[in-house]
Amino acid sequence: MKKEFHIIAELIQKNKRVLDVGCGDGTLLKHLKDNKNIDTRGLEISKKNVQICVSKGLSVIEGNAEKDLQQFPNSSFDYVILSQTLQAFYKPEKVIDDLLRVANKAIVTIPNFGYWKVRLNLLFKGTMPVTKNLPNKWYDTPNLHMCTIKDFVNFCNKKNINLFKSIALYDEKVSKINNNNLEMKNLFSELGIFSIEK
Repeated sequence: MKKEFHIIAELIQKNKRVLDVGCGDGTLLKHLKDNKNIDTRGLEISKKNVQICVSKGLSVIEGNAEKDLQQFPNSSFDYVILSQTLQAFYKPEKVIDDLLRVANKAIVTIPNFGYWKVRLNLLFKGTMPVTKNLPNKWYDTPNLHMCTIKDFVNFCNKKNINLFKSIALYDEKVSKINNNNLEMKNLFSELGIFSIEK
């Protein structure tokens, strides 16, 4: 299981209700269900991944978060997870609003477009970067809204969203993000992991 998923699992208390939006093959959901006695649900756009999840005994429905989050009632979950998907939405602000409507807390992870290797690639090669967390070429990437850790923190501050926990991940190393180190974490982190609440 990816380090990112271990961090997310640590942020969630036992015996809670969790919706994983864009749950992929269900690896994280299965871990939460088996190890933390969590009532898990998933929303996944890929029919193939939905079938994989169902074969693991997981409750996952096929759907697009931008349209289908509306079907969930207010506060129907304790946590909602959005892992490395925010940048692929047409309207990420609306998705965040929906996440915080259907759950008390949201855990959002983003690939950091402010990471120094991404910046250098663009500066010296003059091409869009391809990295471990951004594996697609510019012409086949699902990413529509490039976002940095600093962008996301600023967005939350502007929207009065409480950043309950902010975590940076670099090469399996985990550290906290705060106002004093934001510039450095934005430069040296590959991934941002945020626990947010209204």
